[in-house]
Amino acid sequence: MTPATALAALSGLFLGVGLWLVFVRLPVMRPVTLTQRIAPQLRAVDVRSRLLADAPANVTPFGPLERILRPLLMDAVRWSHRFNPAAASLARRLAQAGRGQSTTDFRAQQLLWAAGGLAGSTLVMVLLAASGSVNVALAVVIILGCAVMGFIAREYVLSTDIRRREARMLAEFPSLAELMALAVSAGESTTGALERICRTATGELAGEFALVLAATRAGKPLVEALQEFSNRTRLAPLARFVDGITVAVQRGTPLADVLRAQAQDVRDLAKRELMESAGRKEIAMMVPLVFGVLPLTVLFAVYPGIALINLGF
Repeated sequence: MTPATALAALSGLFLGVGLWLVFVRLPVMRPVTLTQRIAPQLRAVDVRSRLLADAPANVTPFGPLERILRPLLMDAVRWSHRFNPAAASLARRLAQAGRGQSTTDFRAQQLLWAAGGLAGSTLVMVLLAASGSVNVALAVVIILGCAVMGFIAREYVLSTDIRRREARMLAEFPSLAELMALAVSAGESTTGALERICRTATGELAGEFALVLAATRAGKPLVEALQEFSNRTRLAPLARFVDGITVAVQRGTPLADVLRAQAQDVRDLAKRELMESAGRKEIAMMVPLVFGVLPLTVLFAVYPGIALINLGF
């Protein structure tokens, strides 16, 4: 493929995409749904112009370009949701990561990452094709693979954020549990202890306690708000913490000793994980020692003798 042919193919691709975007956004291609037709009859008429309304928040740093491509991106996200039955699971994982975005925003980010991988790999393949050192079939496979990898990479980043947030919450839990036990021992109620924690502490777990406190102030029972907190975090130590508070609230059992015991259990768990991590690191350190340091040591020990033997002969 000559450089002129590659440039012509790329220009034709851009022209085709532009014409397709213009065609799919025509008024005849965007029929009004039933919800949009009956919406004016079901709510008060808003006399303000939509041109003066605030623009929706941007998902990417490309403000004007994102606003231009937002309708197409939202259509693609809604189309992908038809084949994705795990929307509830994704919403739960977003809550575990502490993100306030919706599943639609996350899927939009995944599509943008996939588009970035597709655009970057396409540019690289076009440059390689201009030099005549690339196979067309292999280039197509690489381009599609980069797009899929970009889509999966966003999911991997979300999983990494969940693991890091859970580690921070477990690290904060012993101190907050002892602070709550101290407040309960001083005569405060469970809600008052949570309020004190929210006032004095910062961090991921304190933010979750603030959500629990806000739910109780909105009229939800404390036990139900704590169960939602447990379902949202899905950590075994925090689930035991919620169970202990639930039993104490329902049956009137002492709560301070239970909280101190749970804090000590989490500290012991952290010590065990640290020891296991140290054991794995010790085994991993054997690899450079056996394959790097030891051969060099043997070489320095044996080479002088071999040199003397050669000189003797």
